Amino acid sequence: MTTRRWTAGLLATVAAVALAGCSSGGSEEKSCASDGLTITCAPDQRSKTPKVTGELLTGGQYDVSQARGQVVVVNFWGSWCAPCRAEADDLETTYQATKASGVAFLGVNVQDSKDKAIAFEQGRATYPSIFDPSSRQALNFDIPPNTTPATVVLDRDGRIAVVIRRAVTQDELKPIVERIAAEKPASN
Repeated sequence: MTTRRWTAGLLATVAAVALAGCSSGGSEEKSCASDGLTITCAPDQRSKTPKVTGELLTGGQYDVSQARGQVVVVNFWGSWCAPCRAEADDLETTYQATKASGVAFLGVNVQDSKDKAIAFEQGRATYPSIFDPSSRQALNFDIPPNTTPATVVLDRDGRIAVVIRRAVTQDELKPIVERIAAEKPASN
């Protein structure tokens, strides 16, 4: 099997799994839209966030459940990842532009050494990052290790609203984050 066919098959499988996670139990109707690399789910079709906890690069522990009530943008990155370098300024700029609207950002550093991760983050991100060298957190989100960078936007109820399996730009990410932040929480 050629690499191109294998990659196309993998992407189709990943998209199908993600869409299945967005659908309601057994329903044939899907309210998630996908272009193969970006999946957006309607509020009534969103799945709950898996447990996201871990050691922060700067020390201490993080638990995403403590951010309930906020929109949380989770970005999976590595210091070795060229697209991660390219999107770092866009992520930080989007964070600065949206944090006053109740938006939090969390980086998840995957498949990296702690020293390289800390050096990469300095001067690039003011939001926290979890150190996850085994990619356990990414796998909890069904994000394969070869899909770095990836960004997941959680709504205020802690549900997965958008999954982007590629590098993002501020022009793309900021409107998505603002739209999710403008939604009323389902728990109200």
